[in-house]
Amino acid sequence: MFTRFFGKRDWALTAVAFLLIVAQIWMDIRIPDYMGEITDAFLLNDTDVVVSRGWEMIGCALISLTFALITGFVLANISASVGRNMRIAQFDQVQAFSEENIKKFSAASLITRSTNDVTQIQNFIARGLQIFIRSPIIAIWAIIMISGSSLEWTAVTAAGVAVLIIVMMVTLHFAKIRFMRIQWLTDDVNRATRESIDGIRVIRAYNAEGYQEGRFSEANDNLLRNNISASKIMAPAYPIAQSTLNFVIMGIYWVGAGLILGLDDTNEQLLLFSDMIVFTSYATMVISAFMQLFGMIRAIPRTSVGLKRVQEVVDTKPTVIGGEETEGTEHGCVEFRDVSFSYPGSGKKALDGISFRVEEGKTLAIIGTTGSGKTTLVNLITRFYDATEGTVMVDGLDIKEFDLRSLRSKMGYVSQSSIIFSGSVDMNVNYGLGSENRTEDDIRKALEIAQADEFVYDMPDGRESHVSQHGKNLSGGQKQRISIARALCRSPEILILDDSFSALDYKTDLELRNALDERMGGTTRIIVAQRVGTIKDADEILVLDEGRLVGKGTHRHLMESCPLYREIAESQAMQEGVL
Repeated sequence: MFTRFFGKRDWALTAVAFLLIVAQIWMDIRIPDYMGEITDAFLLNDTDVVVSRGWEMIGCALISLTFALITGFVLANISASVGRNMRIAQFDQVQAFSEENIKKFSAASLITRSTNDVTQIQNFIARGLQIFIRSPIIAIWAIIMISGSSLEWTAVTAAGVAVLIIVMMVTLHFAKIRFMRIQWLTDDVNRATRESIDGIRVIRAYNAEGYQEGRFSEANDNLLRNNISASKIMAPAYPIAQSTLNFVIMGIYWVGAGLILGLDDTNEQLLLFSDMIVFTSYATMVISAFMQLFGMIRAIPRTSVGLKRVQEVVDTKPTVIGGEETEGTEHGCVEFRDVSFSYPGSGKKALDGISFRVEEGKTLAIIGTTGSGKTTLVNLITRFYDATEGTVMVDGLDIKEFDLRSLRSKMGYVSQSSIIFSGSVDMNVNYGLGSENRTEDDIRKALEIAQADEFVYDMPDGRESHVSQHGKNLSGGQKQRISIARALCRSPEILILDDSFSALDYKTDLELRNALDERMGGTTRIIVAQRVGTIKDADEILVLDEGRLVGKGTHRHLMESCPLYREIAESQAMQEGVL
C-alpha cells in the first residue's frame, strides 16, 4: 500500500480529511430532509417554513462546499507529500544500487518509475482517497435513511445498483490488462526518446533520422493502441451509469405515481408525494456514490501497477553491501587473490583466476585486447561488482569488510567514458564527499596536474564557466582532463584511470604522466590503457586476454616473454615509437 510512504504529518492530515468528509456528508444528508419539510410546507401554504428551511438548506450546502474545498486542499497536500517521499525513497535506493541492480531496471524505466508512476499514485490519492472514504459512507448512510420507506422504491433502487455493479465488473475485467500495460509501454517510449537524444550525433552522421522516427513511432503507436483499446472498453460505462440513474429516478416516480393514485385521502397523497421527493434525493445519492466509486475503481489497475513498480525499486536489495571497517592494516595497496568473475546471467567468466599485488606509490598498468576484462577488473576494486570467486583486498583487508563510503573515499576513479555534470568547472572538479573541506589550492593543483588549467582559465568565466550536461560544450580530451582533475582533487590513496588518456594527444599524455610522477608519487596508480606508450614506464604491467592473465612484468620483460604484449607494441610502434 502507498500508506508505507506516509509520514506522521500525512497521517494527521488524513485524519483531518476523514473528519471533514464525515462532516460534509452530514451536511449533504440533511439537505433531502429540508427538501421534504419545504415540500410539505409548500403544499400547506406555510410560507414562513419554506423560507426558513430554504435558508437553512442553503447554509448546509455552503458549509458542505466549504468542507469539500478544505478537504480537497488537504488531500492535495497529502498526495504531494507522498509523491515527494516516493521519489526520495527511490532516489536514495538507486544511489545504493550496484551496477547489477541498475541494469535490472534500465535507466529509462527508473525515470518512468520516479515520474509517471508516482504521478499516477498522486492523482489517485488526491481524487480517490476522498471518494473511497465518502462514497461508501454516504451510500450506507443514505440506505439507512430510506430503509423504512416503500419496498417498491427500494427495489427500484436496488435494481439500479445491481446494474451498476455488473457494468463495473464486466468493464474492469476486460480493461484491467490494458491499464496495467500502460506503464510498461510508457517505458518503451521513454527508452526510444532517450536513445534518440543521447545518440543524436550518430543518428545525423548516418542519416538515420527516419529509422529512429520509425522506432519511436512503433513504441508510441503501441501505447496509443493500448490506450484507445482501454478507452473503447470503458467508454460505454459512464453513459450506461448515467442512464441507470435516470431510469431509477423514472422508476421511483412511476411506482410513486401508482402508489399515490391508489390513495383516497388527499393529505395522504401529498405526504406520500413529499416522501417520494425525499426518497428520490437519497436514491440519487446512493447511485451517484456508486458511480463515483466506479470512476475511481477503474484507475486502480494502473495505479496498482505504478505502486508495484515503485515498490520494486524501493524493496530491491543492493547486491553490494558494505561492511563496518573504515581502515585497513596497510596503506595504498591493492591485491587480487585468485579472483574470477562472471556477469549475472552469463555462463562465461569475464575474469578467470587473476592474482597480483600493487604496493603503495607504485604504478600498475593493465592492457589487453578489446573485451579482455580490463574495465571489469577495476570495477571489482571499486566494488561496483563483487568477485564471483577469490578475494579482492585493499590496504590489507578484504574489501567486503570495508564500509563502502570509507572504501571509495580512498580512491580517485576516472571511468572509461568521462562523466561531466551540468554546472561549473569548479563544481565538477571539487565534487563528492569532503568537497566543503577542499581549498582553492587543492582545485588549482588538480587542474595543473591534469593539464587542464590552461584551457579552463581561458574559458570566459574561468573555473566558474558553465559546463553543459555530459560536457557537450567540451572536447573529448577536455572532458577527460576534467575527470582526471576530479579524481586528483580528493588526494586519493589509490588512483584508478580506466582508459582515461585515449582522447589526449601524445604530448599531453606524456606531460600528464610526468606530472603524476612528480606530484603524486605517494599515490598508488592503476592505469588501464590501449596505448603501450602510456604504460611502458609502469612498475608492473598486466596483460589480459579473454579474462585470463597471460603476462605480468615490466615493459622490457613483457617484450621478451609475452607474445600478445609484443604484438600490441609492434602494431603501435610506427605511431608511438615504443620499441
